[in-house]
Amino acid sequence: MAAPTPFPALLAPIRLGAHTVRNRTLMGSMHTAMEHLDRSIERLAAFYAERARGGAGLIVTGGFAMNVEAKLDDHGPILTTAEDADALRPISQAVHEAGGKILVQVLHTGRYGKTAALVGASNIPSPINRRVPRTLSTAEVWRTIDDYVRCAELSMRAGFDGVEVMGSEGYFLNQFTTTRCNNRTDEFGGSVENRHRIVVEIVRRTRERLGPEALIMYRLSALDLVEGGAPADEVIALARAVEAAGADVINTGFGWHEAKVPTIAYLVPRAAFRFAAARIKRALKIPLIVSNRINTPDVADEIIASGDADMVSMARPFLADADFVRKAAAGRPDTINTCIACNQACLDYIFTQRPTSCLVNPKAGRELEFAEMPASRGRRRVAVVGAGAAGLACAITAAERGHAVELFEAGAAIGGQLNLASAVPGKEEFHELLRYFRTRVADGGIALHLNRRLQAGELAAQRFDHVVVATGVRPRVPALQGIEHSKVVGYADLLAGRKTAGDRVAVIGAGGIGFDVAEYLLHEEAGATNGHAADGVAGFLAEWGVATAPEVPGGLAQPQPPRPRRTVTLLQRKPEKPGRTLGLSTGWALRARLEQRGLQMLSGCSYERIDDAGLHLVVEGKPMLLEVDTVVVCAGQESENAFADELRTLGVAPAVIGGAEVAAELDALRAIDQGTRLAMTF
Repeated sequence: MAAPTPFPALLAPIRLGAHTVRNRTLMGSMHTAMEHLDRSIERLAAFYAERARGGAGLIVTGGFAMNVEAKLDDHGPILTTAEDADALRPISQAVHEAGGKILVQVLHTGRYGKTAALVGASNIPSPINRRVPRTLSTAEVWRTIDDYVRCAELSMRAGFDGVEVMGSEGYFLNQFTTTRCNNRTDEFGGSVENRHRIVVEIVRRTRERLGPEALIMYRLSALDLVEGGAPADEVIALARAVEAAGADVINTGFGWHEAKVPTIAYLVPRAAFRFAAARIKRALKIPLIVSNRINTPDVADEIIASGDADMVSMARPFLADADFVRKAAAGRPDTINTCIACNQACLDYIFTQRPTSCLVNPKAGRELEFAEMPASRGRRRVAVVGAGAAGLACAITAAERGHAVELFEAGAAIGGQLNLASAVPGKEEFHELLRYFRTRVADGGIALHLNRRLQAGELAAQRFDHVVVATGVRPRVPALQGIEHSKVVGYADLLAGRKTAGDRVAVIGAGGIGFDVAEYLLHEEAGATNGHAADGVAGFLAEWGVATAPEVPGGLAQPQPPRPRRTVTLLQRKPEKPGRTLGLSTGWALRARLEQRGLQMLSGCSYERIDDAGLHLVVEGKPMLLEVDTVVVCAGQESENAFADELRTLGVAPAVIGGAEVAAELDALRAIDQGTRLAMTF
């Protein structure tokens, strides 16, 4: 009897217009900034083809502007000429050769643009862009509609299977469809029908121009999450109008870029917004795609099987693992390198004008670079000391290249500081990264030695071909009177569960670890979980004020944050506002959530002493006593590199990576990249 097909709903083919897609996965559109690099088309072709080979059913490119006014910035990709189209042909060809299908996203950024030619539905600026858009005239709107259609036509010339018309996340078309930034009085403003007119005309004319063979997808804002956003009946009306105009499938987006509700950060539970997609699905005859924080095949399969959606969009999960679908189909979901929604090397890179990559998969977006690294020069014996992020990345990559690897870890489990991160509420996805590493160690035939604190002489005597020291960091202990007091707890002891904290807590250090500790302390007794718990989605929606009632415009309600029993004060030496070093795309949400939960923050602090009364300090020149039960110290780290020094005295020249080399904030991004790249040289 044949074994049952794993994830049968997810892996079933689906008909989208004239096209049959091999499974229900969509690699959603992402800005990549790879267009700014040398050999950009070759890089993009390799990037998308890798995902097609891994089984992605349908792929959507990053957004291409249909005219100069539409560009995100002066360097943004544009598709306006036959020459532009011909230059893109290697991308579609590479994806098709790999068995996939690919669409061009046609994107007008509207008032989000960072160009001198900024235009919009009205001259209402975005709160996240200081530039004021110029209101398009009626004639210019009709001309822009023609530009959309021309861009779609050029996409077909370039060999793509069709287009996604981007109408969500607060971009240009979304700006027309809501009253938030559309105060027009012409045929494109006022009534619901008028505000929807530009979208309907684009889809209708695109279908007329391209005929039945082109796949047309519309990206619909299912939940705006801003004041002045659309209620569900308007969203459904737009979806039906787009369907009638000739779209083959509707993809959903959630939240404008200016929304004060996180939608894709690690703080968001998996599939938190599926409820909004499900009510649109019930109103349509064409297929509907759900998106946002869906990162495992079991969640994706369950959503489709339930009837809430026909397909699942997973953008960043395909950054984390190009072979997501292939591994799921093989019945090995445990081998998938899961997206942890950290945003550190994808969105945060884009915001700093760097091409996108992935914390857990440094090869993402660098396919050509890694392919050009030297092939293994025969089987070598490799010793890796330390099974934290850097050591694990190095060990599994070396094993993958055919080397005999021994991995030595002084502790009882692999993971190092990753284990501390996984203890922080909202960062439960780090458990998936640990699971991935455990699986890769086992499958790779790596000889793992736990609870093994090696002596340098013992290792030197074994004559390994390569020795890697990845012994990590130790918490720095500041020179502070009373640091040995019973009130004092180190962050590692707290997050590892070796020590606890009282009801009144001071946290010394407002870097990333300090904020993680504050999160831990203010969740522990709050009753609000935010990972895989059954009530995680309901708790998240209530805390952030997301309304599930369809009649609420924009889907916004009054936030209902929990009230923790603890009082926590976060302290920083620098006089600037705490939290400036947090992630660009996630830090704002973390700060907002902690402030809602009552976190107090003080900057410009000078610490005097700790005694029975509490923590004595000076804040902006004024003495202060914090009468606290516990002082948690998050004062940085120091490298654990003595072992490397001992090896050098014995004539062994180890490679030192991760925190053992540089003790900064716990930096899994740098550690995994460094460990992977080192192993590629063996």
